[in-house]
Formats: sequence, structure tokens, C-alpha cells
Amino acid sequence: MSDIPLIGHSDPAQPVAYRGARPIPAGDFVADVVGLAERLPARSHLVNFCNDRYNFAVGFGAALLRDQITLLPPNRTPSMLAQLQEEHGGLYALVDDASEPASIERVTIGAENPRRRVEGGVPAFPEGRIAAIAFTSGSTGHPTPHRKSWGALCRGAVSEAQRFALEPGTPVTLVSTVPPQHMYGLESSLLMALRNGLAFHASRPFYPLDVRTALADVKERRVLVTTPFHLRAMLADSFELPPLHLIVCATAVLSSELAAEAEALHHAPLHEVYGFTEAGMVATRRTTEGSIWHALAGVVLGRDGDSIRVRGGHVETEVPFTDVVDLLDATHFELRGRDSDLVNIAGKRTSLAYLNHQLNGIDGVQDGVFFMPEESGNVTRLVAFVVAPDLPREKLVEQLRSRVDDVFMPRPLHVVDALPRNSTGKLPREALEEFARALALRSKREKAV
Repeated sequence: MSDIPLIGHSDPAQPVAYRGARPIPAGDFVADVVGLAERLPARSHLVNFCNDRYNFAVGFGAALLRDQITLLPPNRTPSMLAQLQEEHGGLYALVDDASEPASIERVTIGAENPRRRVEGGVPAFPEGRIAAIAFTSGSTGHPTPHRKSWGALCRGAVSEAQRFALEPGTPVTLVSTVPPQHMYGLESSLLMALRNGLAFHASRPFYPLDVRTALADVKERRVLVTTPFHLRAMLADSFELPPLHLIVCATAVLSSELAAEAEALHHAPLHEVYGFTEAGMVATRRTTEGSIWHALAGVVLGRDGDSIRVRGGHVETEVPFTDVVDLLDATHFELRGRDSDLVNIAGKRTSLAYLNHQLNGIDGVQDGVFFMPEESGNVTRLVAFVVAPDLPREKLVEQLRSRVDDVFMPRPLHVVDALPRNSTGKLPREALEEFARALALRSKREKAV
């Protein structure tokens, strides 16, 4: 196995990142990585909680240089950190924000760290070195770890850039609303830039105005790496952005209608990335051109009994799909939903994805989700949470009833101010369960008054 450099070029003057409108050249990035590596404690594992994307990248590179593995947990809750500390003795956190959890030893990296020039060029690491351990999102059960080698991560980053025709070294900057601690964020907003001679913006904009500000900092071709949640927010305000070269979207399946709206408003092609933690990226599609997903280079799909499995390319270990798919051939499939997404009530079958699509297609609904709670009795009842501040409840129920079978009508239907989405726009099951309990308790108290 050969060593793979941290960045995909050797020009120390070429920008690796932008902080605001200020470029950070590769030479400074390498110096920051080496300088931080010298300050890191001698441990085997760390969690990188840096909010600034550049600081995260420096921390990720420094950990590689010290042969330390970066853990990518699904959340930062005390219970999650306690679990990781129990499993990985000596675990510490790399932070750039004093408000981060104090329940774990911390090493702080600042926005402007002392920098000194280093000799020896760009650090390189063995392909087989474990660079990160990603965890399942926790949306369907207890998070489980999945090891990611440096070679696999690099091959995936190169394959993704090739799929989007982003030539190595071209003046392209990625602006992302997704945190780098998420597999999609790590692969598509950071490694795709580092390994292909592109640049990334250090910020993680959340609100539409923040996205526009970050994009305006960039003078060359702009690629927006985002989620359906953020796209929907920008479209709701008809929020026009600086000219885009490409939109990359993931974390939830995007409707063709929303994709078409985004392309029309921003005058750029939109491509979705499909993947799951166990495999990483698997396939992409241009959403407005159809429902078929195209596997990335070298990735092969196959059937093993009732299971559809994926292997090859940057996917090092053959793993089963976590979703229900229709296999068309070895490199193409259509997505039907998750196994846990299927609903069977009174002999009638549907999926939560289909119900969510119908709910969010109602005029006036800003956000909404169906939820299947754990039932102790024999009656299965769906619950829905809806953000629709200007839509009367009676009208909402009427519109939903015209779209879905009565057996799938939610009982209850909660109209709320916002859904408990995490930083990538996802709704983990445990968050929905807690949300449902809090609403039920509030309703009980109101009735008692």
C-alpha cells in the first residue's frame, strides 16, 4: 500500500480554504496541521467538535499525523460522550468554542493559531490507516461504529469529484450548510476539496442570509453542499443566491418538484448523493432527470437472497443496504424507503416517506413529519408534527385527508412551531420520541387547568 498525501496537490500558494473572503494557502494549512499535531496529547482517539470547518480540517489532519482516530458520534449528549469515554480510554475533545461540553478533557484550537513554516512538504499517510470511526445516526436504534480508512475516504472523494466533473486544481470553492462531523459533510464538504485541489469555505452557514453571505465571499465557481431542509428554507423566501456552478444535496430524499424549483431559482444543476454510514457514499442522481440512482465509479451492487449488497470502489467491506431498493442492474437502482419506514395498518401498506411527501406537498406546510410511536396495545396509530403557521387546522386536515387513506391519518396531528431537527436537518427517532412525550405532557397539563 502506498501513502496518500493530505491534500491533492503540492502548490503551497494554492488556496485550501477561505475564512470570509480571505484565502488560506496550502502552505499555511500544512503548517497549522503540523503545529497542532505537536500540541495534541498522546492518545489513540479524539472527538473533533470544531465548529469552524477550517479548524476541523486542521484537527483532522493533525490527528492523522499523530496516528489518532477521529470519532464521529451522532450527537454530543453527555450520555453519548460517556459511552465513548467508556469504550475509548483517554478520549479527548478538540474544540474551538468554550461552550462545548466540559465533561471531557478538551484541547482548544483558535481561529488564529501560532504558525511556523515546516520542512518536508505535505504529510502523507498509509492507505490502510483508520482515519475515522463513524456511527449510525441513531434514528433506528443504538449507534454502532464503522471504521473508515484513509485510503477509502480519499478514493471516495476523488470519485465524487469525477462524477460532478470537478477537475483537480480548478478554481472551485465548496460552501456547505452541513457540519464536517457528519459523514456527508466530511466526504462532500471537506475531503472532496482537499483531495482534488479545490477549496472550501470555513463557515457553516445555517440561515438563508448566512448562506448568501458565505457564497458572496467566493469569487470563483461556487458549489453549494446542502440538505433538503436548507433548500426548502431558501425556496420559502425565494432567496436568490450568488451564481452557483452546482448544488449537491443529501441526508434525505429530495422530491423532483423541490429539485426543479431549486434549479430554476439558482440556475444550477442539482445532484443528490445517496449513502449510508456503513458504506459512505454509494450513488448520485440528477433529481430532475429521473428517479434512478447511478453508483459511483467501482461500486457494484448485487443480490444475496433477500438482501441487496454494495461493494467495490471506495467501499472496502461488502455491506447490505439499510434501505429498500429495486435493483435494476449492477450499478443502478431505485430507492423505495427504509425497512423501518414501512407502515402496515389494517392490512394496508405504505411508507413514512410517502406520507411525508404528501404532507409537505400541502400549500402552507413549511415542515412536517409522520412518526410511528412504540405501541403497547394492539392499536397502531400514526402521529404527525406539522409547522404551518398560516394554515387553519381544519384546512390542513381536509387537505391531508384528500391525499392519504383514512387509516393513515395521524391521530394526533400536532401543529408546532418547529421540528426537533439536528444540525444536518435529520429527525432522529429518539428526538421525535422525546418531542412526542413533551407534547403529550403539555397537553395533559393544559387539560388539567
